[in-house]
Order: sequence, then structure tokens, then C-alpha cells
Amino acid sequence: MTHDSSASPLIFGGAAPSPRAALPVLPPLALYIHIPWCVRKCPYCDFNSHTASPVLPEEEYVDALLADLDQDLHAVYGRELSSIFFGGGTPSLFSAEALGRLLKGVEQRIPFASDIEITLEANPGTFEQEKFVAYRALGINRLSIGIQSFQEEKLKALGRIHNGDEAVRAAGMARQAGFDNFNLDLMHGLPDQSLDDALNDLRQAIALKPTHLSWYQLTLEPNTVFWNQPPTLPEDDTLWDIQEAGQALLAEHGYAQYEVSAYAQPGRPARHNLNYWSFGDFIGIGAGAHGKLSHPDGRIVRTWKTRLPKDYLNPAKSFKAGEKALTNDELPFDFLMNALRLTEGVESRLYPERTGLPLESLAEGRREAEQSGLLRVEPSRLAATDRGQLFLNDLLQTFLS
Repeated sequence: MTHDSSASPLIFGGAAPSPRAALPVLPPLALYIHIPWCVRKCPYCDFNSHTASPVLPEEEYVDALLADLDQDLHAVYGRELSSIFFGGGTPSLFSAEALGRLLKGVEQRIPFASDIEITLEANPGTFEQEKFVAYRALGINRLSIGIQSFQEEKLKALGRIHNGDEAVRAAGMARQAGFDNFNLDLMHGLPDQSLDDALNDLRQAIALKPTHLSWYQLTLEPNTVFWNQPPTLPEDDTLWDIQEAGQALLAEHGYAQYEVSAYAQPGRPARHNLNYWSFGDFIGIGAGAHGKLSHPDGRIVRTWKTRLPKDYLNPAKSFKAGEKALTNDELPFDFLMNALRLTEGVESRLYPERTGLPLESLAEGRREAEQSGLLRVEPSRLAATDRGQLFLNDLLQTFLS
């Protein structure tokens, strides 16, 4: 997510801004915890990740995370945490002792829902059986394992530190450690990848029986090695064939697509990510973490934290790098940019509930999107058509004048 406080106001559907009401009910609350270190930075990665030194400052970083959280507690308003997500970087580089102290500190500050989902991102190269048993004992109940590919030449091209055998073993280790809910991250559209290559990766992932698959196309992002030294990627026709055949294969094996790049077994979508996409609230702590917090008076504020670990750990510097209260003009696009990623969209009532704006503020853009075949003609839902999912940017542009 990026936020530009200098962006010009967005006017939706050509209408004047609608008045915003106080929020009758605050959205569910989640917590995102960013651990910014990796063994090695991958050439395609534009996330806030940094090569780890031989000894990580675990104790200091946990202290900083809890102090950071303390500064956001004013926005909890009595809510409990529905989910926690450890992202990175590679959070599995941290010891179970450090994560245990952190989780205990979080729970002392904000109560956990009885069915809280706690996800930890991990890479196969950082798997240790003992460590993962300990993570499970802490209450971490979901893993997201960064596989990307099972093929040696593709992993080398991506700069990954694990091999295909380690990737396969990682899923087995997750099960043995007691994780019955885990995601595998897999990319397609890799350098020189054929349709068969891509489907072989997908078949191998499905054979490991994860409850969830994140399957997405490699894109070249600014400020990465791949952006400056682009590899040879498949032609558009091959990319289209991979997308179509891959989606059919996933559906055949019971993985329903519920978001642009997310597929899950029945009842197993990622609760934390669903909260993002349905415009729920989340506190973001850690170097470079982003948050979105609603207030009873109707204010909705995006926050972002100090990006560099050395600055984040510096007591003389602030944890918060910036914040922006969303205006009435910006809220519709912000809401729809998330909600329309979901294949079933969201119930229409969620828009006024989560934004404080009347549903009528979308009326003109909605009519145009329906007439263009990009938005479903379904009064009780805001959902893209199949065509709208393929041309999501065009659909969102419909709501900009």
C-alpha cells in the first residue's frame, strides 16, 4: 500500500461530496506486525525487507514493537483482535522466545478473540522442526510459506535460498508441527516459464494439500533488481494460457478463488486478508508497517511507520512516519479498491457502515460500471463481473470523474 498526502482530491461519479456520518459500529480490528529482515533480498522484492546481520536485535525490536503498539492503543475503542499477521521480511528468523514475549505483550494490551487467527510468514530455507513446534505452542495457528516455485532453475532465477526438496519438506514439517491450516505462496509468469512449467509447480503445490494457495503473477516493480535488469518473461499469450489453465486446475481440486490471487479450500480463506479487503481496521506496527484505523466520529486514518530498522530502533526518532485522514472524496475509491478484489465483492450495506457515506454517493459510477458490464447488476452487493475482475483498473476508473 502507498499513500500520497499530496494527491489531489478524487471526485466520484461527478457528484459533490456527500456528508459523512459518524460510524454506528466500528469495523473488526486486526494487527499487522512487520519483521523486516531476510537472509537475502530477492531481486523481484519491493517489500520493506533488509539483509539480516548474523545476530538479530530480537530483544530490542520486540521492545520497540510493544512501545509502538502502546501509541496506537487509543484507536482500539474496546475491540478485541480478530487476527494477527506476522509479515516481512522473514518473520520465521525470529526465535519462538522472542515471538512468545511479543504475543504475551500484545494480549496484555488488547484482548484476543476466542477464535483468533495468528499467521506467521516463513520461508522453506528457515524451517526448523523444533522451532515450528514451539511456534504452534505459542498459539500461532496458521503459516504462510513462501515457495514461489519447486523448480531449481526458477528458484535460482528468483534469487531464492531454498531448493525444491526443501519446499516439499516444509509443508510436511508444518503438518508435523501441528499446523492444519497453512498457505503456500506460488508465482507464475517466471523467467522463461512455459505453460507446462507453471502447471507442474501448481500440481506439486496441490499435492501438498495446503488449505490455501496464493497464486500470483510475477510483476517487475520499481526499485528492484529485476526492474533495472529485467529478465525474459513469458509472452502475453503464454501468461493468459497459464492463468486460464491454472484456475481450472485449482477449481478441479477444490480451491475456490475468492480474491484476485487467493484460492482456498471451503471455510479456509485468510481471515486477516479478508479483513483488509472488506475495509476492516488494522493496527500496523514495525518498520514500514501500514495501518488503517476508524474512529467513532467518522474519521478514517491511514498510518505508516518509520521504514528503516535502524531509525525504527532509534529512541530519538518517532515510530510514526506519517498519517492521513481520508477525505469524503477519497473514501469511495479506497473502499472499492479493496472490496472489488473479492470475487464475490461485499454486501452493499458494508459501504455506508465502513465509510459513513450514503450508498447513493456511488450511484452514478455504479450505473456506468453496470452498463459497461464491469459491475454486477445486484443491488444488495458491490461485486465485479468476471470481465470486471479481468479489467479491475478500468472498473475502478468508472468511479473517478
